[in-house]
Amino acid sequence: SGNTSIHRIHIDQGRIEYHATGEVPGSLLNQFSLDESGGYLRVATTGWNWATAASSASARQDNNLYVLDQDLDIHGRLENVAPGESIYAARFMGGRCYLVTFEQTDPLFVIDLADPARPRVLGELVMPGYSSYLHPYDENHLIGIGMLDSSVKMSLYDVTDPGSPKEMSTYLA
Repeated sequence: SGNTSIHRIHIDQGRIEYHATGEVPGSLLNQFSLDESGGYLRVATTGWNWATAASSASARQDNNLYVLDQDLDIHGRLENVAPGESIYAARFMGGRCYLVTFEQTDPLFVIDLADPARPRVLGELVMPGYSSYLHPYDENHLIGIGMLDSSVKMSLYDVTDPGSPKEMSTYLA
């Protein structure tokens, strides 16, 4: 995939005004892959990186997180999260982003966005299967819904310690 264009508009008293255009590498999974907070737009993408490919005939998938300012210029970035995998779920909650990537295991990444210019991975939890939807339960817990083999998997994640996220409970159906 190429790049995603983002447009910022302003609506005031029924009048639409164009403000800015920006662009980020890769594509978004769904509406949970972007979020606005503190005047910044936070965007999680998956894209193909031809420059890091082993040969010119192949490419590697890269997952990235970008923080854009009001002009939609990239203010901060975290690139190459789980190279070779794809984002299966994203959720922004306050000063954090939670990403699930998948190839054969289900890593849940806890990403700190407190400094918009320097997003960074705080912790990672790897388990079998994947979550394709993350839902906030409360400030320190997430519900993940996805698959493990041919079963529906529901997980409750504890992110109280962002450096060491835990899967508290799992239900398979």
